Amino acid sequence: MRTVGVEEELLLVAPDGGSAMAVAAEALGHADALGLRRTPGDEPGGVIEHEMTRQQLEVDTRPRAALDALEEEVRALRARAATVARAAGAEVAALATFPLPAQPLVVAKPRYEAMAARFGETAREYLACGCHVHVGVTDRQEAVGVLDRVRGWLPPLLALSANSPYWQGRDTDYHSFRSQLMGRWPSAGPPDLYGSAAAYDAAVTAMIGSGVLLDPGMVYFDARPSHRYPTLEIRVADVCLDPEDTVLVAGLVRALVETAAQAWARHEPPPATPTAFLRLQDWQAARDGLSADLVDPRTGRPAPAADVLAALVDHVASALEASGDTDLVHGGLDRVLARGSGATRQREVLARTGSLADVVRDAVAVTTG
Repeated sequence: MRTVGVEEELLLVAPDGGSAMAVAAEALGHADALGLRRTPGDEPGGVIEHEMTRQQLEVDTRPRAALDALEEEVRALRARAATVARAAGAEVAALATFPLPAQPLVVAKPRYEAMAARFGETAREYLACGCHVHVGVTDRQEAVGVLDRVRGWLPPLLALSANSPYWQGRDTDYHSFRSQLMGRWPSAGPPDLYGSAAAYDAAVTAMIGSGVLLDPGMVYFDARPSHRYPTLEIRVADVCLDPEDTVLVAGLVRALVETAAQAWARHEPPPATPTAFLRLQDWQAARDGLSADLVDPRTGRPAPAADVLAALVDHVASALEASGDTDLVHGGLDRVLARGSGATRQREVLARTGSLADVVRDAVAVTTG
């Protein structure tokens, strides 16, 4: 069975919910004291690290075969992040954007400072949190074969995870505004069709050689072969408010990778969907989440979000059965379709309380609940 792991980016927020707190260094100092930071030679995962801004932490799970073990670690890492945040006077919130006005402060590391200098306002305004799912692959050739065959199913995953309706104190009218902020980076969005690892690597080499990108870590495609691990990294999702939703997304991603790998091994050609059309699908998923139609990747036409997600589950049904994840995924989808995504909950809290600070405080409770 393929392993699966997740990276979750979390916001550091004031206990009253009114501000984002730039205390990552202090929180990570406490993580060091507890042995929760990565050291040279460590196996991947199981740690708390910094992200681009001083108002964020990142938690990385270990590669897991069983989704129940993955959920246990997601919850444990969120709890540990909350512990070190509280030691620095803050709380953690699994929000993909901070709802209230905030000024992102870049971590004082050469790479991040170079990004801020190079990309100006795009970097200076970027305070957003994603969920990156890593699924084990045999080699880069398989990774690119899978990449070519999962492209069309990534927008429904964005809709499922959407958790960023508010930004700088305003309702953006999007369910995932994080994806719109991400789209400002020059290498973000759906990947092209590549056909081989050599073609993919040549494209990345050319992108870096252009002088626009600083390094391979800045290839911000919705999915990419990891430049650090033997995995395919699916990067399209918002960080999920509810840890159960994180595991649901991870289970769907693993099944999608396995289904695509089998199709690649059978030499089935990938769908030749133009990248420009995939950008439209991404936009629709970001705009309306699960509340309206998505673009059906099989037809290119609008269809109810529930129907598109049902088609995704049908597409990966054999892989879900083989991994024993069928009941978890069906139950998880029923739950999310009944109560909505994180974006839905944020809007419900604001409608009930009239306070974006209450939205943040509610998110703190759910993040580690």
